[in-house]
Amino acid sequence: MAIRLLVVDDSTFFQKRISEILKPVADIQIIGFANNGREAIEKVESLKPDVVTMDYEMPVMDGLTALRNIMKLKPTPVLMFSSLTYDGARVTLDALDAGAVDFLPKNFEDLQRGGDKIRNVLSDKIKSVAKYYNRSAPSLSYTSPAAKASPTIEAPATRTVERSIPERKAPERVPPRPTTKQPEEKAEVSASEGSTRLKPVDVVLIGTSTGGPVALQKVLTELPPTFSKPIILIQHMPASFTSAFAERLDKLCRISVKLAQDGDVLKPGQALLAPGGQQLMLDRGKVRVVDGDNRVNYRPCVDITFASAAKHYPGKALGIVLTGMGSDGKDGAALMKQTGCSIWAQDQKTCVIYGMPMAIAKANLADAILPLHEIAGKLIKEVR
Repeated sequence: MAIRLLVVDDSTFFQKRISEILKPVADIQIIGFANNGREAIEKVESLKPDVVTMDYEMPVMDGLTALRNIMKLKPTPVLMFSSLTYDGARVTLDALDAGAVDFLPKNFEDLQRGGDKIRNVLSDKIKSVAKYYNRSAPSLSYTSPAAKASPTIEAPATRTVERSIPERKAPERVPPRPTTKQPEEKAEVSASEGSTRLKPVDVVLIGTSTGGPVALQKVLTELPPTFSKPIILIQHMPASFTSAFAERLDKLCRISVKLAQDGDVLKPGQALLAPGGQQLMLDRGKVRVVDGDNRVNYRPCVDITFASAAKHYPGKALGIVLTGMGSDGKDGAALMKQTGCSIWAQDQKTCVIYGMPMAIAKANLADAILPLHEIAGKLIKEVR
């Protein structure tokens, strides 16, 4: 059965090009178009599409407002089209908070040229989302503090045109970050919790892809400013997005978060985010950031970072694999395990896409398989 797709965009050119590009793809059927967010909500309810592609800047109702309403009324996997700019990244991250499953770059030059490359990128993303999207994942409960503070959004018939989305103020951080390393507290884990005390850990690595921005936000915002280990974040994301994502996390978290630069020193209570389009590797006590090789599918790549941890932190690193499509991280996790490192994976129920963690579980590499909301607590108790 063909995947039923609803295309939401106020540009007739864009609608036409998407239709032409996907026409040769037999297992994707465009069942309708919507010219604005209000119309999108109505057509999601009436046509019941399997997947929706959504622009964010439209008349009558913008895509972000429409997305929030769709997630309330009839949760449906939504792919946001995003411009590859800082502002585009910021709005896309808001959309992921609101329930969008993933995003696609909106590049008019690529759309004009068409061809197999753009067709494959678009169709593969739509097929993967339709096949693997976990409709029962409680994604709305992972919404950031900033998004939770937003007022309830309705769609009255007299709604005026919305062409811009105001920036939300980030919540104030309390308590402030310490300027010096704080003393560690003793933590006891009872046998009834079924938890095995980890070996000493010098660094924590977290790899993720689809659904990762919200999952990372959920984990990191729960860590205290006294968290005593450095953290490395590997999120599949374009280069133009990672700077905005690092800034967003830094505003929301009590630990420090920054975009990694070559030579950055690992510090307790600080998370370094791998830059998009590049590869991040651990050296002893610092990171190396190098240009990504086009022969590697992912830039950054979880496997590459995990492999470097196996080399420089044998038996002293913890690898965590969260929601994401594909199997990136499995090979690197195997190398880490060979040196005595521990590996955790997110469970299927709370994953938006149970791909990367499933690869870890099927390869019997996971020392623990955890729901997303338990990962931060386990880190606080066991990583000492």
